[in-house]
Amino acid sequence: MKLVKKIFIIVISVVVVLMIGAMIYIDIKLPELPYLTNKIIDRTLEKSQYKLKGKQGYAINDDTKIWYESIQPKDTIRGHIILIMGISNDALAWPNYFVNSLVDSGYHVVRYDNRGTGMSDWIEDWTEENTYSLEDLSDDVIAILDTLEIEKAHIVGASFGGMIAQTIAIHHPERVTTLVSMISTGDIMDPELPSINMDMVTSLLLAQIRYGLFYNESNQIKLQITSRLLLMGDNKYDLDLEEISGSVLYNLRNRNGYNPDASKQHIAATMKSGSRYDDLKKLNIPTLVIHGKSDPLIDFSHGLKTFENIPNADSLWIEGMGHDIPLIYNDLVVKRIISHIKNNSDNNG
Repeated sequence: MKLVKKIFIIVISVVVVLMIGAMIYIDIKLPELPYLTNKIIDRTLEKSQYKLKGKQGYAINDDTKIWYESIQPKDTIRGHIILIMGISNDALAWPNYFVNSLVDSGYHVVRYDNRGTGMSDWIEDWTEENTYSLEDLSDDVIAILDTLEIEKAHIVGASFGGMIAQTIAIHHPERVTTLVSMISTGDIMDPELPSINMDMVTSLLLAQIRYGLFYNESNQIKLQITSRLLLMGDNKYDLDLEEISGSVLYNLRNRNGYNPDASKQHIAATMKSGSRYDDLKKLNIPTLVIHGKSDPLIDFSHGLKTFENIPNADSLWIEGMGHDIPLIYNDLVVKRIISHIKNNSDNNG
């Protein structure tokens, strides 16, 4: 028994040492949180003022419920904008400063939770043999338009959301007035271009381990902040820590939180649908392609090739911007989107 006990103690000691070593390694690999992070998180946990401003509802695509928020300007509506967020992210990943800028410009803005996220159905019967596609996800948007009785809209998608936006324009061109594809690609598996940055994916996974090992609200907020820091790339800029903390806490306390299976579902949808290059070459919809030249996840070359494949497309290439829509570039991005919309709309746009 003494030998067994001694072996047990040795094994436990080795495991503890390995865990400590792993955590030290992860801390070295991950970016340091901004100086005031803990104070801002503590203040948010004590008294969060985050709230949704728009009318909430559900659209139904076959048997799938899709949650949306519809935000209308105070005066005349100049048009309708649908925002489509990226992989495993829900509607609240769209920063309020970005959404508010569009609404203040006179547009009715709708943001929604992709299936598998937020308050939309999480597709519990999902399997690798029974995946949904980008076409299914684009039909979710059409269901929202039908529910809100919107005939045509300006479609704005970021990252994975840009792929969905492109798919809507391809399969439902009659419902799209203009298209904006941001930090996205026409074919993430293009063999001629850099693939997804696996070092970045590894760092994001390490962040999941670092802040997901001991689950609490503070760590969930730190996880989202760390992910945003990683997606900045090499050019660092200030994050709106109060905005991020408030939206994450609202998600945790007032909504369904974060689905750990969303990423693999969305990746499978991307793989199932394949390249859109051939279809994009036939597109006859005014399109604006936006990409950060410092994007550490989807290389800038993907944005450039998407632009080159869409007839008469316009572009906005931003020096220093990563895989994000930070406050520092918000005015530039919004002004270009609004200009694109105004230049390609009639009075009913």
